[in-house]
Amino acid sequence: MIKIEHLAIWVTDLEAMRTFYENWFAATANELYHNEKKQFRSYFISFGEGARLELIQRPGVEDKIAPGAEFRGLTHFAIQLGSETAVDEMTERMRSAGLNVVGPPRRTGDGYYESIVLDPEGNRLELMA
Repeated sequence: MIKIEHLAIWVTDLEAMRTFYENWFAATANELYHNEKKQFRSYFISFGEGARLELIQRPGVEDKIAPGAEFRGLTHFAIQLGSETAVDEMTERMRSAGLNVVGPPRRTGDGYYESIVLDPEGNRLELMA
């Protein structure tokens, strides 16, 4: 069976990003991996089933685009919440907490119900039913 096992994103604040995904999505992180020689640190974030998210950090990795900007390459990942009500409620809780909602809840042309929010470092997350 072929499946996506995990996706990785470079982050600036590894602990803040780990906490964000744990708190908002009831995700769990493994123990911190730290390669002192390469000054590389990472967490694998698990969401219960499906692909994991690897948060990775190393000095010297530079930002190339503005947070939330659209560009060629990986543009977003989607987190399925299970219902339209869950999407509406999570989106509003995130907006109330000061997170940037860049796409309000809506039905898309291809039939999905979703909103788009930015995580603390500007990565686009689709919250979908």
